[in-house]
Amino acid sequence: MPRRAARAALPLPDLVVLVLQGGGALGAFQAGVYEALIDLGVELDWVAGISIGAINAAIIAGNPRDAAVGKMREFWEGVSSALPVLPVADNDLAREWAHWAAAGQVAAFGVPGFFTPRIPPPMFAAPQTPAAISFYDTAPLVETLDRLVDWDRVNDGKVRLSVGAVAVETGNFRYFDTRTDRIDARHILASGALPPGLPPVEIDGTWYWDGGLVSNTPLEHVVESADEAMLVFQVDLFPARGPRPHDLEEAWSREKDIRFSSRTRRISDGLVRRRKEHRLIARMLDKLPEEMRVLPEVKAVERMVDCKALNVVQLIHQPPAWQTGARDFEFSRATMDANWALGRAAVEASLKDGHLLAESIAEGRSDSFAVEAGGLQPKSAHAVSPSPPEKKD
Repeated sequence: MPRRAARAALPLPDLVVLVLQGGGALGAFQAGVYEALIDLGVELDWVAGISIGAINAAIIAGNPRDAAVGKMREFWEGVSSALPVLPVADNDLAREWAHWAAAGQVAAFGVPGFFTPRIPPPMFAAPQTPAAISFYDTAPLVETLDRLVDWDRVNDGKVRLSVGAVAVETGNFRYFDTRTDRIDARHILASGALPPGLPPVEIDGTWYWDGGLVSNTPLEHVVESADEAMLVFQVDLFPARGPRPHDLEEAWSREKDIRFSSRTRRISDGLVRRRKEHRLIARMLDKLPEEMRVLPEVKAVERMVDCKALNVVQLIHQPPAWQTGARDFEFSRATMDANWALGRAAVEASLKDGHLLAESIAEGRSDSFAVEAGGLQPKSAHAVSPSPPEKKD
């Protein structure tokens, strides 16, 4: 008998996973997604993240379900505490200027409970040390994580955690996973150590940088490591589609969207397409006569085929017109609240046409869905997302 979300007409497969990509301050969108899923009674079995997604994932895995949202709220209110909500005229231009000012303050003074500027600056540090190759110190984040995360629960609890990082000297990508590793604050910092802003983190003699340098989504690791049919909520912080830029600032913003979303889209679409192809191959193998089924080549193909159902729901952050290319390092309270609300709205939109997802899960199919245009659209239908709104003066 399949599980069901307590307050949503949605059958749940054996494995429900939340996949969180990197995106700095945009991680508040992920927090809103998680809160909405919990409100709907969706039980998570596995959470995987990279960069800011690793921080949110650690808070989720390191707390009881009913307490995790509060701990996440504590984290996001803490990192946005230096830039409280101030009265701003209700138009895109005024909000954009406030957005730029907030990003400038972060660049100059850092983020409370996250990172602080290095004093003295890196050019005065000893060569080939973390202090010499980064502008900020992430020691405050260690204290924050140790306060908000129960590491014993992370490693021994029922919610699996995976975070990705890349080795500085070899360029090899590695996932730290509670199935095989004892994870602590170092692994989370390593996953989010984006150079040259943040320092590498040493684990067992190896320096690690932000996993987003290689892949900004842990979906591939999740799919390759799972043995059950699964439903994945993939939270994407950079939209693949957008309008032509009007100026240099919009060009910078659009370039960032394309750079981070293109690899994510290729991975997610490719994995679902592969499952569909494997199902077709399995049907073809079933039609072979018995004398051919025993051939070594056929046996080899049978071992390669993976027909377990994979359904991926992409919850995509669509930035308001006033959010610029600085939106991933703009940690003001107003922007945090806006992104959190957008995350909740994305989950709510996904249930407007939730019967499409429910049918795919119940019938054991594999498909990918995107929450765009205010509802859930199967990507197999080649849905096209709308362009973000034009800026208003």
